[in-house]
Amino acid sequence: MGLQQFERRLERLVEGVFAKAFRSGLQPVEVGRRLTREMDLRRTVAPRGTLTPNRFVVLLSPEDHDRFAPIEEELIAELVSQARDHARSENYVFIGPVTVTLDIDHGLSPGMCLVAGEMVRPAAGAASLVLPDGRRVAIGNRPVTLGRLPECEVVLADPNVSRRHAEVRAGEDGGYVVRDLGSTNGTRRNGVIVNGVERLAPGDEITVGASTVRFEV
Repeated sequence: MGLQQFERRLERLVEGVFAKAFRSGLQPVEVGRRLTREMDLRRTVAPRGTLTPNRFVVLLSPEDHDRFAPIEEELIAELVSQARDHARSENYVFIGPVTVTLDIDHGLSPGMCLVAGEMVRPAAGAASLVLPDGRRVAIGNRPVTLGRLPECEVVLADPNVSRRHAEVRAGEDGGYVVRDLGSTNGTRRNGVIVNGVERLAPGDEITVGASTVRFEV
């Protein structure tokens, strides 16, 4: 999913009741451009691939922050998705979950914004999925979705995998669970079909289609 499609999604996001507020001044799409530029500028070549920032802070003027407030949650979700898309297209690797925070800088004038990115590893003891190629995907507060759609955190190019096949997320008791999302071919935990929501233990293997990922804490 390229920058053009990202721009179209953001244009739809500010249509309707918010259109008047975004006729001038800083546009949400410019924030997306600054974010991907920050990823490119701060990339670092490492033995396991090209690393890029995964935690971003977007600094806005008080006026622009107020303008973005009605769509802040949706905008953050789109920026996180764009960061993942850009990483896939450039073969970048994250060392932890992607997060974006919007903050105020009283020294900025309307129309200006700054994006600061840094590489932040998950906290010790955090849970993650180990992919077939050795990469790790941290499991944070939001579910990690496995499927064919580019929006999934774990994208699998497998015709036997549904578009949104399964998800792994934090459970209510502090543990982690796997859930099948109504996939065509089902999800397996340690070779056994998953029915409903099932609790995960360290070392459990989750199989969707022909791909197997390992759950670790």
